[in-house]
Amino acid sequence: MSMSDPLGDMLTRIRNGQRARKHAVTAPASRFRARVLDVLEREGFIRGYSEYEVRTGVNEMKIELKYHEGEPVIREISRVSTPGQRVYYKIKDLPRVYNGLGISILSTPRGVISDAEAREAHVGGEVLCKVF
Repeated sequence: MSMSDPLGDMLTRIRNGQRARKHAVTAPASRFRARVLDVLEREGFIRGYSEYEVRTGVNEMKIELKYHEGEPVIREISRVSTPGQRVYYKIKDLPRVYNGLGISILSTPRGVISDAEAREAHVGGEVLCKVF
């Protein structure tokens, strides 16, 4: 059965894993999800991720979650743009997440980047999710 929102599924796995205090969670692998995880790793919200082969033609990603003094680094992670309702912002209209303490992850013509990188590159795009 196909999944209607693969990114939403991965974000939910991360959210549930941190609530259960797990060190790592797994999710089906894709290049798009890997780009989102690259941004989360660059911004310091996860330790890292690795891709491995479960069986021929089926890959999964192991996402290592990050904690600071026993508390999850990611306090809130939510999907903004869904398959049913896409949310696009021009760069001048892009809101800040918790007054700059959090980030938005955008899909732009320059790739999947954080809102700070989008402001620097002066490009807008689809807001995939916000993280605090």
